[in-house]
Amino acid sequence: MVESVGESDRSVAARLPFDRFFAAEYRRVVGLTTVLCGRPAVAEELAQDAFMAAFRHWDRISRYDDPAAWVRRVAVNLTTSALRRRTREARALFRTSRRRPSPELEPADPSFWAAVRALPARQAQCVALYYLEDRPPGDIASLLGIAEPTVRVHLHRGRTALAARLGEDLDEEER
Repeated sequence: MVESVGESDRSVAARLPFDRFFAAEYRRVVGLTTVLCGRPAVAEELAQDAFMAAFRHWDRISRYDDPAAWVRRVAVNLTTSALRRRTREARALFRTSRRRPSPELEPADPSFWAAVRALPARQAQCVALYYLEDRPPGDIASLLGIAEPTVRVHLHRGRTALAARLGEDLDEEER
C-alpha cells in the first residue's frame, strides 16, 4: 500500500527546526529590542521571552509565511509593555518617595539611538526597523500590523524629529 503525503506532512517537512530559526534570528531581535529599550540586559530578556512564545507555539508559527516577523512583532509588543511598566513603576516610586526618580536610560549606542528612544513608540519602532534592520516600509507595515502609508508617515515624522533633536538638515529626498 502506498501512502500519500498529506498537506500537513509536506508543511511539517518544509518547516525550519526551531533551533536553526533561533540561531538565525536571535541576534537581530536582541538588537531591535536593545535599540527600543536602551538596556541590553532587559532587551535580551525581552527577546528571549518572544522566542519562548514562538517555541511554545512552533507547530503553528513555523507554518507562517514569515515566522521571524511574528517574533519581531511579539518582541516589539513586549518592549512597549516593559517600557510602560517601567514608567508606571517610576511614577509609583515618585509618589511613594516624594522625590524625583533618577533612573536614566543608558544609551545602547551614540546619541542617535537615545534620540530614537525619545520618539513616540510607533515612530521609534518604525525608525529602528528601517535603520537597524534595513527593512522596507512594506515589511515594517506587515511586521507591526499597520498600513504601509502609516509607516511612511511615522518614518517622516521620526526623521524630522531626529533631525531637529540632533541639529541635522533633512536631505531633499527624506522630506
